[in-house]
Amino acid sequence: MAAHQKSETLSREAKLQALRERPEVPVLIIGGGINGIGVLRDLALQGLDALLVERGDFGSGASAASSHMLHGGLRYLENGEFRLVNEALHERDRMLLNAPHYAQPLRTTIPIFRWFSGLFNAPLKFLGALDSPGERGALVIKIGLTLYDFLARHGRTLPRHEFRLRAAALREYPRLNPALVCAASYYDAWMPSPERICLELALDAEASGSGARALNYMRALDAGADAVLLRDELSGETCRVTPQVVVNAAGPWIDQVQAHLGRAGQRFIGGTKGSHLMLDNPELLAALGDSEIFFENEDGRIVLLLPFFQRVMIGTTDIRLDEPDEAVITDAEIDYLIAMVGRVFPDIAVERSQIVFSFSGVRPLPYSDAGADGKPGQISRDHSIRSLPATAERRYPIHALIGGKWTTFRAFAEEATDLVLRDLGRQRRVDTKNSAIGGGRGYPTGAQERAQWLRERQHETDLPAERLATLFERYGTRAADFARFIAAGQDRPLAHAPSYSQREIECMLRYEMVARLDDLLLRRSLIAMLGGAKRALLTEMAALCAQTLGWTAARQAQEIEHAASILRDKHRVKL
Repeated sequence: MAAHQKSETLSREAKLQALRERPEVPVLIIGGGINGIGVLRDLALQGLDALLVERGDFGSGASAASSHMLHGGLRYLENGEFRLVNEALHERDRMLLNAPHYAQPLRTTIPIFRWFSGLFNAPLKFLGALDSPGERGALVIKIGLTLYDFLARHGRTLPRHEFRLRAAALREYPRLNPALVCAASYYDAWMPSPERICLELALDAEASGSGARALNYMRALDAGADAVLLRDELSGETCRVTPQVVVNAAGPWIDQVQAHLGRAGQRFIGGTKGSHLMLDNPELLAALGDSEIFFENEDGRIVLLLPFFQRVMIGTTDIRLDEPDEAVITDAEIDYLIAMVGRVFPDIAVERSQIVFSFSGVRPLPYSDAGADGKPGQISRDHSIRSLPATAERRYPIHALIGGKWTTFRAFAEEATDLVLRDLGRQRRVDTKNSAIGGGRGYPTGAQERAQWLRERQHETDLPAERLATLFERYGTRAADFARFIAAGQDRPLAHAPSYSQREIECMLRYEMVARLDDLLLRRSLIAMLGGAKRALLTEMAALCAQTLGWTAARQAQEIEHAASILRDKHRVKL
């Protein structure tokens, strides 16, 4: 496990002990979603010692609740956000190169039911004279996709868009609503495991040799003139750290963190809730083929149907919600999303009984009157930084990271890192544009190269070829570390999730900063999201945690009930 030697020495307790002994940190990052972890990784590559604290698990908030898309944002063109779309398209392409194990090309098809609808709405919205959404017709979508292709022309990695008339579209997708007039297809990308991208960025930061550290289940409670009070959410222990710079990357919780830092009353965030369903519906999955179906309801709200391994994801809603901890899908949202399937696939039945998982989160959007007026879809998805200089009462500057899209996290982190470097009188020494992420490092680029890579791992570990292929699909080139660990001891499949094995889970427990049972089910794996979380599995995995992490019988029982309550209350999973 050579690649994980540093992570093994930096156990959670070792990091806590280091804080007790040396509470001074050049940079404190509050928030372990993709923006905060992106900044940690960037700072680490510049050689800076930084500490990231996250009150839950890494990537467990808004970063876990996205539509799993890496895209330019086609509909943002209508709002005139050309800079954002241009940046997002190029960052999408960088992710395809830097994280090919977790970023994959995705063909997206738009069924279109009108030729000219929205023709006048689009320019009026662009000019700011109209802010209500409306359905777009073929001509408006054609203009948008042409602009999309134009902005992505430099360094193009994906095919251009194409239009097909009704007959051709129905030949390819015979279950589509025959009322359509045409269909358009273009390419973006998707990420099946956004939480693992967060994790691997944190692991990369800690392995950089800079002294960067990431602590999950560590909450920022309060702040004084030169120190910030932290509390370990697992033990209740508190400690103070003295930062030179603070980065508030708490996403939808930014305003709450600002209040803890002595800046109560500031209003930076006006988030909206997006909810999604995961369906076990083989008929719908087959109808989608190799494409995401992306379309608009008559009210202009975007809906997507995404093939997700053997499941189908349906999303998303866009509802104003000020309290991010209350983000749970409602019955009305479920009804809305299910009804939308019938608009494009009218002869495919979707039942509530087919729902295996649901998730909701609040987008960390900038506060805007648009959201307050009931038009949240019009709020910009762009990112910005609100900086508060150091004062006599608070001797460190605070940079609050507002908004942002998953796709643009690297560019946003670069912007924030440059501000921190300026505060500390340092210069950037590494450009992150071409910095591979985790298991994307040394990734074999073609079928022959992949086959050779797998043969070498099989020769090294003697694991079956099929098992190595599964590990490679899950972890990219980090599969080599998993394979070596698995081969070093007696292994067997989990009784209640046989595509995973005991040694595979133990490898996560030892080297992937797992602190709670739900970390394994929801963020280190796709087990829960794909509908595999059963009570018997929780018991089985808790026993593995006890063996590896030293949990008592009482802790095992507590973790089982804690995970069960999250699955039941947050994701509507029936155990």
